[in-house]
Amino acid sequence: MKTPTSEKLFQRAQQLLPGGVNSPVRAFKSVGRAPIFITRAKGSRLWDVDGNEYIDFVGSWGPMILGHAQPEVLEAVHKAMLDGTSFGAATEREIEMAELICSIVPSIEMVRMVNSGTEATMSAIRLARAYTGREKIIKFEGCYHGHADSFLIKAGSGATTLGIPDSPGVPQAIASGTLTAQFNNLESVKALIDQYPNSIAALIVEPVVGNMGCVPPEANFLKGLRDLCTKHGVVFIMDEVMTGFRVALGGAQELYNVQPDLTTLGKIIGGGLPVGAYGGKKEIMQLVAPLGAVYQAGTLSGNPLAMAAGITTLNILRRDNSVYSRLEELGKKYEAGIQHIITQHQYPLTQNRVGSMFTLFFSHSRVNDYRSALASDAKKFARYFNEMLARGFYLAPSQFEAAFLSAAHTNEEIEKFLAATRLALTTVFSS
Repeated sequence: MKTPTSEKLFQRAQQLLPGGVNSPVRAFKSVGRAPIFITRAKGSRLWDVDGNEYIDFVGSWGPMILGHAQPEVLEAVHKAMLDGTSFGAATEREIEMAELICSIVPSIEMVRMVNSGTEATMSAIRLARAYTGREKIIKFEGCYHGHADSFLIKAGSGATTLGIPDSPGVPQAIASGTLTAQFNNLESVKALIDQYPNSIAALIVEPVVGNMGCVPPEANFLKGLRDLCTKHGVVFIMDEVMTGFRVALGGAQELYNVQPDLTTLGKIIGGGLPVGAYGGKKEIMQLVAPLGAVYQAGTLSGNPLAMAAGITTLNILRRDNSVYSRLEELGKKYEAGIQHIITQHQYPLTQNRVGSMFTLFFSHSRVNDYRSALASDAKKFARYFNEMLARGFYLAPSQFEAAFLSAAHTNEEIEKFLAATRLALTTVFSS
């Protein structure tokens, strides 16, 4: 696989963009090569500027659950675009989106649209602080909730990939307001609540972590968090930016039957366009301006193109019950094939999967939290990534990111992926 045009573009980009990219993991730094530059996508496939074709398991980091350039979504965006791209004023599509979200996710009684997952999570935290009159929050090691100051404490995602989990530029006064617990460890949460009684405004969690690789919650972990928050008057926030409408139509809260006080959303609700949202109990959401005093605003919030794409995507998911069963079928096929390879060759690998999210960890130990994820061999993953890329499979360029299936993937593509993985791992473990 040759990528001379991508390499030239990267050299050009580095003169003007920090690291040559507009989001850190895209730089491919942890996998030891220049990034590829994409020109177009369709269904389950990507094409780069050098004409190389890839089967995509990133899906724009999760939004493309229906596949790229889905015809109904494109038609909806095109139709909306003909009426104008942005008004900075109220539109009917915003109401349609709110009605869809609230009808699908029972815990959301009111919702506010924003432009990104980061906006959603930082707004939810501000709202929780106002509602409780408290200042501290609890997050979990390795969970990534965007790049707002309060969250860049033992964060996952690109921060872990680049080895900089605590970002410079975060004031100590803000950092001190963030308490960090261990994912899948209720005792670590109880200890913080006991240490700071009547001081914790909110607990925020990725119900299925996707930013230290895919890490599912253990039995009763989410229910335990719900119970602790209820007992101590803490606002329970589920960050479903990644899992919302992906692991089930109603997200992880439907899959695990646990309802939060507030939910943050993104990715799928924009159908591939920039979007975010936060919502929850009416008594909390009524504090948001202009109804209440908690200020939050956005020029492009509820953008008509994003609303058109998101509404169409959600309507397809709601009307076609086979999407999730199909994704589960593909996920099981992938999981069984990978496990056969691991068992047959006794490779020091383990895997996690929840629905259409999955990660192959280069570790022989079970991965159920941040510390066990960090035990993975990132150098071997980098070799695996490059071997797979050379064979035409595009994975996240980081050991600490989830991969995603879409409704556009086929059984044949999964079989090809497994065959390529077998060859790639032979190379990785023989070198």
